Amino acid sequence: MRTLASAIVVGTLVATSFGCAQKPAVPAAVIDDKVYPVTPDKVKVTAGIVNGEVTELKVMERVEQGSGRIDTAAKLSGKLKLTNSSIDQTVRLLGGKIVYIDDRGQVMKMEEARTEPALKFAAMSNSVERLDPGQDTTQAIEVDFPAAALKASKLKEIRIELAYIPSAYKLQTANFSVSIGAAPVAK
Repeated sequence: MRTLASAIVVGTLVATSFGCAQKPAVPAAVIDDKVYPVTPDKVKVTAGIVNGEVTELKVMERVEQGSGRIDTAAKLSGKLKLTNSSIDQTVRLLGGKIVYIDDRGQVMKMEEARTEPALKFAAMSNSVERLDPGQDTTQAIEVDFPAAALKASKLKEIRIELAYIPSAYKLQTANFSVSIGAAPVAK
């Protein structure tokens, strides 16, 4: 009986030492930011009465070092500054989208599980939905970028399509006659 108890204790100790032993630590994968510069990185754009400038353009994806596995898919980022160039119309910005055009002039499709690159103006930096004549707004862009466009010479151009509502902007003048220097009236 005593040998049976000893065998159980020894078996328990062996099982515990194998089962509870610390596993060797697996080193965390190193993730690198892979940046693709966009040339030119600054361009002027015009869409009707809205003019603008896109600056600081770049494409970035996050890649696992060694394996080359994509950790975060490619995104296009930059800054978009829009100005209402009209002298008599207010512009209400509704939204927009970015379209990628390939070397054959065709629209590049986004991969499944990626979202179409859309621009939203609800959170404009000047906290208004409209641009009066001469007024401008700047906002950051960060949208999905098609993986096929990362191949050399595959991407030909980027198109920004803006949706806005122009409305008449009136500045009216009222004149009235006055005179200065008339004799004061005595009481």
